[in-house]
Parts: sequence; structure tokens; C-alpha cells
Amino acid sequence: MTEIKPIEPGSTTPLNGTPPSAPAGMTQAAMVKKAAPKTAYKPADVSPQRRVQRSYTVRLWAIRHSRLLEWFYARFADVFLMLHPLWNGIGYARVEAPVKFVEKRVKGIMFDCRMCGQCILSSTGMSCPMNCPKQLRNGPCGGVRANGNCEVEPDMPCVWVKAWEGSRNMVKGDAILNVQKPVDQSLRETSAWLRVTAQAAAARKTPSDGASA
Repeated sequence: MTEIKPIEPGSTTPLNGTPPSAPAGMTQAAMVKKAAPKTAYKPADVSPQRRVQRSYTVRLWAIRHSRLLEWFYARFADVFLMLHPLWNGIGYARVEAPVKFVEKRVKGIMFDCRMCGQCILSSTGMSCPMNCPKQLRNGPCGGVRANGNCEVEPDMPCVWVKAWEGSRNMVKGDAILNVQKPVDQSLRETSAWLRVTAQAAAARKTPSDGASA
């Protein structure tokens, strides 16, 4: 037969699972906090839901201000084209990694960019079509809900509905009517900025070569 020892006054040992009363001058909550074991867990400062909401809020801001971003991007593209001799001198392949690092973060924050490598934001009202669950590049599918939301993600407005809204604010908004090529999967995770710059530089060089010939 097991000997039952009496509980000494002031002991913190629970009786039948019931925590003892807190000593004088200490609350029960303080006592539990003091006795709680320490762990390595640290709660995140922002929940995943709030992070997603913040990202989507920035996406909507970009669409609402598509005309401003259109103007800014045109200036930005001009600067990148001016730097073509530098990129070409260093080597496009060598500057790919650092430029892609910056591009991925800037466009990720602004547009939730998926780095397809074939950016068409200027043709889609600053609404990235790769955010469409079906990744459609030429307008919405036939499943857009009556309220304009996505059939796959009912809480999200259709990416192409927002693209049309954004395009109506842009100077070259009718570019949304252009038929886009399918995504070239081999270009994923590459810099669209550098590709557009290289193509613009080649296009600018070709007429001058033809004229001098």
C-alpha cells in the first residue's frame, strides 16, 4: 500500500490535477506563467492570412494607379536601355542574377509577380495574368462569377476583370486586345527587364544597319 504524504503548506504540487491556490501577493496567472516551461516557439508577428491580404491590397493599388505605373515604367525602360552598353559590356548572362534578384522582389511586392520571364503588365492593366489560377494569358475564362469573382477562388476578383479596369486608365490600354503568345516555360525565373532591354536594343540597331548598308 502506497504511503500518502501530506501536502506541506505553500507547496505548488497539484492535488488530483487541481492547481493550488496562489500565494499571497501573486495572482494565479502570474503563477502559471512562472511555472510554464520555456520553448523555442516564437509567434509570427503577422499571420499568413494578413500577409496575403496585404499583398492583395498592393495588387489592387497597382491596378487603380495603372496610368501612373505605365508612365513610370516607360521612364524606367528608357534608363535600362541607356544602360545597354553597360549590360552588354559586363555580359547579360553575368548581370542576370543580381537584376533578377531585385526584379523578383520589387515586382513580387507590387504585383505578386510569379517571374514567368515574359511580363505583359503594360498590356494587362498592371494586373498580372499569372495570378489567375488557370494562368490564362488572353482574357477571362467562361467561369467568371456573376459578381466578377474567380470560379476557382470565389473570394478573389477575376484577374482579367481587374485587368480590364486597369487598362481603361492607361494611355496604351487597348494593348489588352492584343493576342498574347503562350507562356514559354523555359523562361521562368529569368529577368523580363533584361530581355525587353536586349530586344529593344536589337530593334534599335537593326534599322540603322539597314540604312548604312
